[in-house]
Amino acid sequence: MPTPTFSVVVLTAAPPGQDAGGAYMKIDGRESLLKAVELFLNRENVKHLQIVFPQDQLEEAKRKYGGHLMFAGVKVTASPGGKWTDQLAAAAEKIADESTHVIVHDAARPAVPAMDIDALMEAAADHSAVALVAAVRNALVEVDPGGNAVGYRAPAEFMQLLTPQAFTKEKFLQFARSKQEPHASELFLLKGSPLNVRVTSADAGTVNAVIKILPKPKVKPPSSPFEEAQW
Repeated sequence: MPTPTFSVVVLTAAPPGQDAGGAYMKIDGRESLLKAVELFLNRENVKHLQIVFPQDQLEEAKRKYGGHLMFAGVKVTASPGGKWTDQLAAAAEKIADESTHVIVHDAARPAVPAMDIDALMEAAADHSAVALVAAVRNALVEVDPGGNAVGYRAPAEFMQLLTPQAFTKEKFLQFARSKQEPHASELFLLKGSPLNVRVTSADAGTVNAVIKILPKPKVKPPSSPFEEAQW
């Protein structure tokens, strides 16, 4: 199989069931979304990189982040709705023709080891849908809608679902345009770092410390950083 080439989609919306706003929290003085984008810069097999904002936040995003994103060659997409599925659908219309695969990443996850991204890209050559996961380390309690405990669950029965995730372009377009998440049985699970956590107000300091100790990726320097951003 030919070596995959990737379009990368960074979403500022929160995944279903998770807290919103993490993409905009500052880590060491800069928003998480900027650090999340930087995880994929200057990679030879990344042909297109876009970040998605809700339409009603687009002008503010251009004012705050436009200079940085333009310098890095990152395209900006607006979604009519503010949900994760809305942003996936908007991004689907901008996927580069030459890309064979699509990587989806949560802008509130800025601390992803480069080796995990490398492994994800390698696994994408053999699987139509690949997701990074991390072990659940504590016992879980199942609760009913009222919050009452109904049973125990062993941590070995579950894994934490992380991003980035990688898909063939056909698979990505299928679920993004239908606004349906791919079925769990379709995912090839790839063990990633437990340090890859979402930013919240409670753990911003921890994420900042993690980023500082992560090894820097060995990537080819850009031929020109002055690509025009598409607003």
